[in-house]
Amino acid sequence: MSLSRPVLAVIIGSTRPGRAGEPIARWFYDLAVAHGGFDVELVDLAEVNLPIYDEPVQPVRRTYAHDHTKRWSERVERADAFVFVIPEYNHGLNAAIKNAVDFLYHEWRYKPFGVVSYGGASKGLRAAQALTPSLVALRMFLAGDVAITLLTTPVVENVFPGNEELEKSANDLLDELTRFAPIFQPFHS
Repeated sequence: MSLSRPVLAVIIGSTRPGRAGEPIARWFYDLAVAHGGFDVELVDLAEVNLPIYDEPVQPVRRTYAHDHTKRWSERVERADAFVFVIPEYNHGLNAAIKNAVDFLYHEWRYKPFGVVSYGGASKGLRAAQALTPSLVALRMFLAGDVAITLLTTPVVENVFPGNEELEKSANDLLDELTRFAPIFQPFHS
């Protein structure tokens, strides 16, 4: 067993220019680093830049033809837990995050995850509810969520300030991920 801390990947799920997800993910990333339970990586799907799923063989076979898939596989494989920072678009999940999940199979399995969703009055919860069944089908374990309404806690000048209630929710999620990540490490090491 390794003495190093588990790796938490905080994934920015939106690729849209001007997105609120980047400052929200940076806010969560800073909380995760301060929490101290993980080595934390910020993963920006805009930088990962995956095309619409283009592998000729299903991901369950783990026979990747494209370099972008191989790089994505390595990045997801090294993480022990995930937090998906996702927007709600048109009452649902945005395409970039679903596409990123669908590129892989084994790399996700038996790893805990949390969701930080954001949106208007619904706080992005419909997107979180749409993402969760896909992740659970991959044998991932939901550790919790943080739901943010941009109506009362907006991003200002590309900074998300958060508030005491959201920070408590985020730390509760981090505590749960810390409990579960070491349990699942033997399944994917």
